[in-house]
Amino acid sequence: MDSELLYKIFFKDGSWLTILNGLWVTVQISALALVLGTILGALLCFFRVGHFKPLKVAAQIYIAIVRGSPVLMLLMLLFYGVFARQGLSPVLVAVITFALHTAAHVAELLRSSLMALDKGQVEAARTLGFSKWQAFRLVTLPQLARIAKSVYQSTVVNLIQWTSVVGYVTITDLTRVINNIASRTMQPLITITGGMIIYLALSYLVYGLFSLTERWRR
Repeated sequence: MDSELLYKIFFKDGSWLTILNGLWVTVQISALALVLGTILGALLCFFRVGHFKPLKVAAQIYIAIVRGSPVLMLLMLLFYGVFARQGLSPVLVAVITFALHTAAHVAELLRSSLMALDKGQVEAARTLGFSKWQAFRLVTLPQLARIAKSVYQSTVVNLIQWTSVVGYVTITDLTRVINNIASRTMQPLITITGGMIIYLALSYLVYGLFSLTERWRR
């Protein structure tokens, strides 16, 4: 491959800075949505497995609707509909959208992980004098984290990939930057391949971080 062509696509006229800015926007949206979505997902899971029926039913309906809806449609609904007159920035609306979407997946992930736990161990801990909080923190939570880990890291990677649609609401993220450069240079094959490599690098960075945390835990 001609190095001069690569320079023209990825470096000339500050293209690499534009790509870095787009990458930063993608990382910001993904990270904020992940944190908020995980917290909301844990809360939804608590309602979903609880005994208060109105909250239980509301959580079930929310999870069913959001998980079954395309994330792009949800983004457009919130940006052009719900928040159209609120003056919120597109990035903030995107964070809210992906947090809500991620929460539904995290809630179901946590619920299925809880169902896979051996309840006898919690009962044994309670028999030995552990409080409910101690039993949850020392018995349930470590096992829950172990069971949920592989699916959760896939959810994180999926979230990064989902954010590639934010260009539909005027956000200049990594995907939109790559598309703009491809249009300007008339080299879509090389440019889009470069963008895919960046997304792959992000994905494997996530897997690497999870692997490091697992080694640290051990």
